[in-house]
Amino acid sequence: MEYSNIHSLIYISLIAASLHLLHTILISPKLTIVSNNHQFVKVKRAAPLPLRFRSDGTFKILQVADMHYGNGKLTRCRDVTESEFEFCSDLNTTQFLQKMIRLENPDFVAFTGDNIFGSSATDAAESLFQVFDPVIKSGIPWAAVLGNHDQESTMTREELMSFLSLMDFSLSQTFPSPEDGSISSQVPKIDGFGNYNLGVWGAPGSNFANSSVLNLYFLDSGDRAVVDGVRTYGWIKESQLDWLRRVSVKVQEQKLETDESASSPSMAFFHIPIPEIRQGPFTSIVGQYQEYVACSIVNSRVLETLVSMGDVKAVFIGHDHKNDFCGNLRGVWFCYGGGFGYHGYGVAGWSRRARVILAELGKGEQSWGGVQRIKTWKRLDDEMVSKIDEQIIWERRGA
Repeated sequence: MEYSNIHSLIYISLIAASLHLLHTILISPKLTIVSNNHQFVKVKRAAPLPLRFRSDGTFKILQVADMHYGNGKLTRCRDVTESEFEFCSDLNTTQFLQKMIRLENPDFVAFTGDNIFGSSATDAAESLFQVFDPVIKSGIPWAAVLGNHDQESTMTREELMSFLSLMDFSLSQTFPSPEDGSISSQVPKIDGFGNYNLGVWGAPGSNFANSSVLNLYFLDSGDRAVVDGVRTYGWIKESQLDWLRRVSVKVQEQKLETDESASSPSMAFFHIPIPEIRQGPFTSIVGQYQEYVACSIVNSRVLETLVSMGDVKAVFIGHDHKNDFCGNLRGVWFCYGGGFGYHGYGVAGWSRRARVILAELGKGEQSWGGVQRIKTWKRLDDEMVSKIDEQIIWERRGA
């Protein structure tokens, strides 16, 4: 009997040692995060998937543009009033994000670049932990793209996106998923890091509970480049647009059973505005246009691509902190988030702000149908967290 117990103990010890070795060799490297030259292992807490409309037929997105986070409480605010400056730091940005999450209770948070201000962030990983801490603590799914400043600290753009993809509840991706969803298919090789799409499924118990009714495209608009000796901002490349067209075709194949057999609407998120926004003209505009549009000198015909695709109803951008408007170009709305972060430039006395996007399903005879309309508004970081500029940016015909 004693021999049998010893044999069992040795057997269990060998299994434990084997599992530990397997974890060390195969698993740990994929979950290792390095910060301040210290390496530690952390298992990612996964976001609940798929993204899904609520049982009340709504799906709410909080857009956070240009947090420009530095080193937390050590990083001072820019462009605030004299009375605010003494006690203002990156922590004001953190508190604003906490307020927005509590007040709006979004289903998803989209960070549209310049999440950290690289030249002020001495350790990119530490700054990223602080930036996303409020949304991670909330347990809300989130995703991010990069701006033109994120990589100016201690990580490359590829390293940043890989890091973001490993953070708790993040749906960020460094590279697109295989296009046909099969294991054997190849991951598309395209420019940039952070090109991917996410589907939002219909409401529980509805006819579309097991299919996507809203698509979210995320694109890397780059940082800076030199073109014919001229220094300019980055732009969305042709390889990215090719990928976008292919994904769009797949999305539009999933027709909704409406009278018009219309495809599911889509929205896009990236950082740097396209040249067409500077060129205009807008057929409609809501919000403040206070700053010259800072974009690339290269026009890669993004607007033409979006119009030809047909499913993208709105694009959400950042970069120009003093602009918070939505403008309509050839039927596609381009909406600025407005400057969110206190270490980013702004206008003293002009509140930092965030954008909220609300998609609503149509009500069928027995259950929720496809997306009926998309609304947006902004919230200011003032005493009342004021709600301004509410508008409908898309509504299904015949609604």
